[in-house]
Amino acid sequence: MPKTDIRVFRDTTGRSDFLDWLGERGRSLQLRAKCYEKLILLGHFGNELRRPMADYLRDGVYELRFKYRNVNYRIFYGFIGRQIALVSHVATKLDKVAEKDIDTAASRLQLAQSDRDTYTAEMDLPDG
Repeated sequence: MPKTDIRVFRDTTGRSDFLDWLGERGRSLQLRAKCYEKLILLGHFGNELRRPMADYLRDGVYELRFKYRNVNYRIFYGFIGRQIALVSHVATKLDKVAEKDIDTAASRLQLAQSDRDTYTAEMDLPDG
């Protein structure tokens, strides 16, 4: 299967919550490495990635799931053609995803699908 390009949601100012979070000062290298590891797998397997690592939620929104130090991390994504758009993320100790988080991801995905070049940017991942 060919590698799927991954894009990241950005607002109209060009800012990306996800990239800001991932690059945040003090963010552990182990957490970043685990996050990149999961994103590389998503890029390689795309829509073929299944539970327990990925799951469909609703409204075109999927979640990439992983746990690090007793915290559940969820990266919400959807598809724009054959490309993946990372639209939102949460870190929680709960197992269930809050509806408001899915709503945010769904509205961002709609924006990204309506104008990919304005609302997303290419994401460079380490070679995996």
